[in-house]
Amino acid sequence: MQIEIIGYIRNGWDEAEPGSAELIKKEISEVEILDNYTDGLYKIENFPDLNIFFYFHRSDGYELQTTARSGDFRGVFSTCSPRRPSLIGMTSVRLVERKGNILRVTGLDAINGTPVLDIKPVIRITG
Repeated sequence: MQIEIIGYIRNGWDEAEPGSAELIKKEISEVEILDNYTDGLYKIENFPDLNIFFYFHRSDGYELQTTARSGDFRGVFSTCSPRRPSLIGMTSVRLVERKGNILRVTGLDAINGTPVLDIKPVIRITG
């Protein structure tokens, strides 16, 4: 398996505390793409909504059943918990603007310094 880090999250959140995900999502975060991947951003402005895939680099261990933010006890695959077997996170965001290799977005709940693994446009299915 090959997974490349293509960039990093930049924002004012160095730690995530319980309940902070919704606060982080309200802020503007920057997704800084490494120079050698910048060409992959060509025409990304055509997509107002993006899926950002990232690595939970600060998570340690996991439980297959856990308590979600709502207080509901359920399986980890039915939660957004950062404590998961593969440590992969994904959040749908709104693109505010692109400046070179920097994407300014809202809706991202990753902390400062989080490695970015991939970006994909949100494609709405109609009909």
